Amino acid sequence: MSDSEKDRSTEEKIKDAARVVFHKKGFAATRTRDIAEEAGLNLALLNYYFRSKEKLFDIIMLETMMGFMGAMMFVFNDEGSSFEEKVEKTVSSYIDLFIKEPQIPLFIMNELQRNPEGLAGKLNIKSVLLNSVFARQYQEVMNRRGGEPLHIMQFVMSLMGLLVFPFMGRPMLKIIGDLNDEKFVTMMKERKKLVPVWIEAILSAG
Repeated sequence: MSDSEKDRSTEEKIKDAARVVFHKKGFAATRTRDIAEEAGLNLALLNYYFRSKEKLFDIIMLETMMGFMGAMMFVFNDEGSSFEEKVEKTVSSYIDLFIKEPQIPLFIMNELQRNPEGLAGKLNIKSVLLNSVFARQYQEVMNRRGGEPLHIMQFVMSLMGLLVFPFMGRPMLKIIGDLNDEKFVTMMKERKKLVPVWIEAILSAG
């Protein structure tokens, strides 16, 4: 292995460890020593590759948010699918993501509280969402139905609430519902069919 390949391998090892620790603990509670221990490296080597916790966190946060938003934006800008199909694909892809990476919803919500302007600016979320094919189709759906249109942010808040809250509230919901991990995941998979139906009901009521 060449020196450059070894450097890339070490950097990826550090990033993988940082992703695990940051997703679990968040920025404030994480120490660089925690990341070094997770990676199985000494602290000096971690500091050689990434000179500060802040720099490493910014990389992990940006990659996490790009993955989170990227899945939605790919669906939202598909010219070949209808509004209803986009809702179904978005619901399915996010439920699959959160089942695979259950720490992501709480991690993102905590860090959005800490630095919303920075993240929104880096990812250009507002422009990407409001200029998407999905936003155009949403407006067309509202126009066809007549009456007082629902602002698109009402839709976004309702959709994300239905997707994100169960995973953020997972520990409490498991206790209340007497659910083990397997039952909880089964219920989340059921929501792939339920959430689009609920969203349709919300839009029709509006």
